[in-house]
Amino acid sequence: MLVKVLFFASLRERLGVGQVMLDTPEAISVQEVWQRSSGENVLPVNVLIAVNHTYSDAAALVQPGDEVAFFPPVTGG
Repeated sequence: MLVKVLFFASLRERLGVGQVMLDTPEAISVQEVWQRSSGENVLPVNVLIAVNHTYSDAAALVQPGDEVAFFPPVTGG
């Protein structure tokens, strides 16, 4: 089964990709999703995470069929 991974804004620019489909037969952590989809070992501290449109953290488990989004914090004035 697949996990849909989305990268937004500066993360998309840095990684050179906006979407990745990960094939995983079992639940994996958000941290592992980041590692496998970005090619980077360490999830940046300030990156926001959403699993199925709900804010989450790096320890959360992602099931096959889920959607994970990574995006930088939003600032404004």
